[in-house]
Order: sequence, then structure tokens, then C-alpha cells
Amino acid sequence: MPPPHRKVLRDLARCRTPDAGGQLWHCPKCGQAHPACHSCGNRHCPTCGGDDARLWLNRQLALQLPVGYFLVTCTLPKELRQPVASMPGELLPLFFQSSSSALMDLCLNPKWFGAIPGVTGMLHTWARSIIYHPHIHYLVTGGGFDSSGVWRWPKDGFLVPAPTLSRIFRERFKAGLKQIAPDIFAGIPAKVWHTDWVVDIQNVGNGSNTLKYLARYIYRVALTDSAILRHDDKTVTFRYRHSDTGKSDKMNLPVFEFLHRFLQHVLPKGFVKVRYFGLHHPAHRKTLSLARAALYLHLKKPIPPPPPPAPEKPLPACPKCKTPMIPGLRFRPGELPPSHAPP
Repeated sequence: MPPPHRKVLRDLARCRTPDAGGQLWHCPKCGQAHPACHSCGNRHCPTCGGDDARLWLNRQLALQLPVGYFLVTCTLPKELRQPVASMPGELLPLFFQSSSSALMDLCLNPKWFGAIPGVTGMLHTWARSIIYHPHIHYLVTGGGFDSSGVWRWPKDGFLVPAPTLSRIFRERFKAGLKQIAPDIFAGIPAKVWHTDWVVDIQNVGNGSNTLKYLARYIYRVALTDSAILRHDDKTVTFRYRHSDTGKSDKMNLPVFEFLHRFLQHVLPKGFVKVRYFGLHHPAHRKTLSLARAALYLHLKKPIPPPPPPAPEKPLPACPKCKTPMIPGLRFRPGELPPSHAPP
């Protein structure tokens, strides 16, 4: 097992237990003391990262333009899943580079869009049943600046042709794989390079719901803690939803198969799973803000205020009398907190 996988398992096992350290909270009314253990903060943890996700969502909503948005999804064929899983540090960046460059170049082509849009891309490596299924979601503004600095809108609500994007993305990934990993390239069936790769383009309105969907998976993988229905020393039963029908279902897996599926989605250390291109690139945030103001002026609408900050977490309530508690002594990892209330 590689060291990053071991670290994830250690962090998840320690999360919100005395092994992670924590703080003792005291009830001023009934005098009871209750320990609250720290979270692990690992980006793969099913129970951590909720606050960070809300902050990210608020930042993205504050930059939204008053235009329609498109969701572009690029998926690798099943024959490439195992090779990518074997070299994630090299081939996941290639996946991003080949798909994003194909998308940006098509948007710049005057035959189609002819402008530089704002693009936010997020890598997902899972399907609903947590099998390895790498794909990238791109949220694309329905509009952008052309080479002369004029704002252009998509023609008839059309962004770029999916078959053309699929072909360019496929050829660029092929060229990159041949250069980065010639041995792996030699083992890929020839039919992979002659079939259409799945690329889906949907109009998603103002993009808010898509942003909310993407935010759920920035700081964790597909499986939520609440989706695990039961487990014992031999099996794990979890709930998932079929992507084609939307119906909820249950899956029962042997423990080690469940761990294997989960650990496939551990990303290489330092890998950035959310990337920004065009007007969404951090270097162009000033241009994006000016475009936002100009578009609202053109529409004769006031610029909406930024989303309210996420509310502060309330003080934990005493399990016995429901009174808000006050923080007390911190305890270090591995130290059991005192079980008695202070005098």
C-alpha cells in the first residue's frame, strides 16, 4: 500500500476520536464536562471539509456573471482507467491539460464561439458505486472576450460541437500518453484511438446549482459518512444512487473490496483537483470583475451584493440540559480527556 493511502486510513481512523486530540467543553448550568475531538482535515475524509466547501462556493457565487453557463464533461474510456490509476501523478495532469486545452481552443475558434470564456474544471474519479471512473466537469461561461476585447455571446445558445471536442481531446491525450509513458501506450488497444470519447455539453442556466453540486466534492470523495448504512468485520453496506435512473440502491461489499474502491480515489500529494482557465484564472480576476460590472450595466440591473458569509457555528449544546457550553481545557492527541467537571 503506498504511503498516501496509509496516511488517509490513519487520518480517517483518528478523525474525531481522542487520538486526534480535542477540547473539553463545560456546561455552566449542570456542571457536566464533555470532550469534543478534532477533525482530521484530510481532503478525502467523508466527514470533514464542509466549512471549506461553503467558503469556496461563496467565492465562486460572488464572481458569477449574469449569463448562461454550460457544463462540459469529459470522460476517459474504460480501457484507460487502470493505466491512469497506476500513474495518477503523471496521467491525471495530462487528462486536465488535454481536455482543457481542447475546450479553450475550440472556444477561441471564430467558427464556433470565438471568445475567451471563464472555465472552472473539477476532477472526479468516481462513479456512484465508488468504482474508478475519472472524468472532469468544466463549468463554462456562456460568453467571453474576443481578440479585440469585445464581449461575445454564444451563437444560438450553442457553445462548441461535442464530437469535435471529443476528437481533439482524444488526440491530445494520445500524443501526451505516447510521450510520457510509451510502455503503457503500447498496451492500449488500437480501437481506443478510433472510437468517440464521451463528451457531454449541457446548458445549465445561471450555473448556481452546478456550483453547489461541485462544491460538495471539493474536500471529500463521493461517499458521505451518512451513506454507510452498516458495517461489521466482514462487510460494509452503503447507499448510492444510479446515475442513469436516479433511483437509490444499496450495495454490500467485503471490507477489503470497499477499502480498495475508496482508496482508488486518493489523489497524489499536491495534486490540484480544481483548476481555473480563461477569465476564471486567478490572473484574470480583475478582468472578470470588470466584465461582471459591464454586463450588469448593459442589462440595466444592479450588481447583486456578495453572498452572505457562512454563519458561525453555534456553541455546542450540553447533551444533558441543552444549555450552550463554554470551552475549557485542550487535550493532546492520545490523551484521554478528564471525565469530571472542574470545581
